[in-house]
This record gives sequence, structure tokens and C-alpha cells, in this order.
Amino acid sequence: MDLLAADMLAALALQVAWGADEALDALPVDRMAAAPRAVPPPILPRAPALAAVPKIGLAARAQVAAEAANTPEALLAALTAFTDCPLALTATKLVFADGNPACGLVVVGEVPGEEEDRSGRPFAGAAGLYLDRMFASIGLSRADMLLTSLIPWRPPGGRQVSEAEVQAGLPFLLRHLTLLRPRLVVTMGTNPARTLTGRADTLRRLRGRWYSLQVPGLPDAIPTLPMLHPSYVQQTPSVRRDCWADLITLKRALNAL
Repeated sequence: MDLLAADMLAALALQVAWGADEALDALPVDRMAAAPRAVPPPILPRAPALAAVPKIGLAARAQVAAEAANTPEALLAALTAFTDCPLALTATKLVFADGNPACGLVVVGEVPGEEEDRSGRPFAGAAGLYLDRMFASIGLSRADMLLTSLIPWRPPGGRQVSEAEVQAGLPFLLRHLTLLRPRLVVTMGTNPARTLTGRADTLRRLRGRWYSLQVPGLPDAIPTLPMLHPSYVQQTPSVRRDCWADLITLKRALNAL
């Protein structure tokens, strides 16, 4: 036996000792041979890229819904159908408006409270009764104004409204003003005063002065007078002199129209 055959037998014996005692392929594999060239995958036609769909925020969706309404009735229908804001799903009733839409005076109140949420009317309950007394002192009734709210839904449990929720309701309020074309606007409470004047001052600093409210779709700004909320006036006798002064300011402006 030559040396090569002896080496091959030794290698075979070593493989048997390692447990490689069975051939799995019909032909031996040459591990030293060059690997076959890989066949490239077929080139498939590239699908056209889909256009990116921009995400529209809550306020923008509210703006689209509000601008589609051309009458107060259509605006009410749009608000009823607008369920994108979570508050619309938790509120008992939608608080839209009450009073005379043709009077030229719009009073914007705070976020609806429990009484407003239950009745569906702005300025309901004890605050509403006190408001009626306030305006009666200068010869006005609900038939002489239109009452509405900053947003039409009550937050759950009467919690503070968030800025995002205010911005969701604001397009509907501004569209309402566009459709009504009032000659004067009165805000009652801190939130409507700050939102419509664009100022962050306290209500005690804002009240009693006229501001210009520029409403989209109207050529001229609307004179806007911030006032104290009737519930605050009712509970705080020390501010009733300021409230009376604001009522006189409003009466003079109405007489000058």
C-alpha cells in the first residue's frame, strides 16, 4: 500500500470515529471548487409611490366643517354631525344658541356647565336667571340678543377646558358670527374674553373696554365688550359696581347704533 492510500484510509477511519459513517450525497462534494455564480433575482417593475396623505388636525377639520355651512341651520347640523372632538361624545346635549338671531347683539358665554348641558341652552339655571336680571336693568331681554357659548360641549365633570378643545369649537363660533353679522359682541367670562380678544390679561383688566374682533368673512371688525360672568357677579357683591358700569357702556353703544 502506498503512502497516499494509507493517508486516505486513515482519514476515512477518522471520519468513522467521528460518526460520519454514511454518505448523504451520491457524489462527493469538492469543497475546494469555486462557488457557482448566484443567479440575480428578476427585476420587477417598481410600483408608483403613493402620495403622502397629510394628517389634518382637529382644529383644521372643524374649520372645514364650519366653512361648509351657509346658514345658521346648516351650521347647527354640521355641529351635530361633528364628532371628531371627544367632548361631543361625552356631552349630554349640544349647546348652540338661544334668543333672536336678527337682533345685532351676540353674547358669548363660558364653556357650558351642568345646567346648560342638561337643557341644551346657553346661560341656563341660576346664572341664566341672574343674566336676565342684569340685562333687564338696561331694558333688554333675551329677545333683544342671541346667546351662545365659546364651545358647544360641556367637558366631563365640569373640568377646565383645554386649549385644543377651545380651538376645536372656535371655528364654529366664528362661522356663526359670520352668518349672523352682529353689530356688537359681548363676552361673559374669562375664556371667551381671552379667546376673542387674543389677550392673556385677567378678566378684571379686560372688562369694560371695547376691542376689535376681526371675523373671517366679514369686511369690518366687530366691537367686542368683555364683561364679568353673571355667576361671578351673583357670588361676588364687590364687583357689582363694575358690572353696572359695563351694562351702561353697552347701553350707550346700543343707543348709538
